[in-house]
Amino acid sequence: MSIGAGIVLFVIGAVLAFALNVQVDWVNLDLVGYILMGAGVVIVLIGIVLLARRRRSDVVTRTAVDPTGNERVTRQSTATPDDSATL
Repeated sequence: MSIGAGIVLFVIGAVLAFALNVQVDWVNLDLVGYILMGAGVVIVLIGIVLLARRRRSDVVTRTAVDPTGNERVTRQSTATPDDSATL
């Protein structure tokens, strides 16, 4: 969702900066457009970083029931190198 919001901000900023040719006394629309484009780029970058940090998978392997009736479960977790530094 943050990537989409960043793209929307960038597009609105580009329209304000490049497509509109309106002069308003109380605000500079070109500056507002550039600010919105910058904010859009920052939001897209933050979204990509957060999306990359969420990449983690858990693998669960179930084996057959042993004679005592207990099921043996083997669980393996794989994590990114950044996650191992915080553990």
